[in-house]
Amino acid sequence: MRYNILGRTGLFVSELCLGTMNFGTNLGKYAAAGGLEERDALPLFARAFDAGINFVDTANVYASGQSEEITGRAIRSLGISRHDVIVATKVEHAVGTGPNDAGATRHHLLHQVKASLTRLGTDYIDLYQLHGWDPVTPLEETIRALDDLVRQGHVRYVGVSNWAAWQVVKALGIAERLNASPFQSFQGYYSLASRDLERELAPMLASERLALMVFSPLAGGFLTGKYQHGGNGRRSAIPFPPVDEARGERVLAAMDGVAAAHGVPLATIALAWLLHRRVVTSVILGAKRLAQLEDQLKAVDVTLSDDEIRTLTDASALSVEYPGWALRVNDAPREALLQTGRLPTED
Repeated sequence: MRYNILGRTGLFVSELCLGTMNFGTNLGKYAAAGGLEERDALPLFARAFDAGINFVDTANVYASGQSEEITGRAIRSLGISRHDVIVATKVEHAVGTGPNDAGATRHHLLHQVKASLTRLGTDYIDLYQLHGWDPVTPLEETIRALDDLVRQGHVRYVGVSNWAAWQVVKALGIAERLNASPFQSFQGYYSLASRDLERELAPMLASERLALMVFSPLAGGFLTGKYQHGGNGRRSAIPFPPVDEARGERVLAAMDGVAAAHGVPLATIALAWLLHRRVVTSVILGAKRLAQLEDQLKAVDVTLSDDEIRTLTDASALSVEYPGWALRVNDAPREALLQTGRLPTED
């Protein structure tokens, strides 16, 4: 297990992160994503930490708070020092039906952080993430509220999830102007089945030195290949995240040969490819069974050759869009000068 720096901090987090959306009983459209009782989740926690994972991600809305409760109890029952585990949770999504039961207002954040601390059974949260963009609340209000939580000691670092690149950069600028705690991480969807994050977000993350936490690295199970053979799973109930299946079939075909060469399942290769991407800090695992977790843990030991990376990258390549193609053409001479030290020659 390797450990990477979280953004512009000195905090090291494991390259794999234990996701807990499966823990507890989810209701509504995400019911298929949950269902693990505490007795079933505990062995997953134990194996993950035994493998060197020191990073766990949850949210106040996962199973209506049950996920946070299970996470806190698991850490205590396994005798893991609170100092040795980096706990990340999220806030912003609706936790009730009232007009103020959601969003990134001071009212909501200060109330919800106390609820999460109680469920987790801890006196601080290592990484507190905004789960989504609030189109109503002024960013200044949100950033000041998060900074207050850091200054009060309830939260160590702050991050964000599912925002556009311009929104993140705007928030970073406001935080700098207010001398407030800036975002250190971005949690987003990224996989061989969908590399949209590379268009705007990945360059922004590299430029601003924000950590990338990847969720749904297997595209909701699509990249395990089980749906090719009529398998059942979360995608049978809700096709999240969306996948272009025609393109996905080409990706799976490319993965087959690489997986066979390494003697590992497709899921392992999907994760290994992400771990080879420089922009990725940590990949969030989602497993319901110990065997699934074991397959995912194997990814840290898989070293893909340049040819294998090229095969997977070519099969999953993004279509060319504006302004990407214009930037590529315009930047090429300067990039060549940077890499070679030589002025480009005209033909």
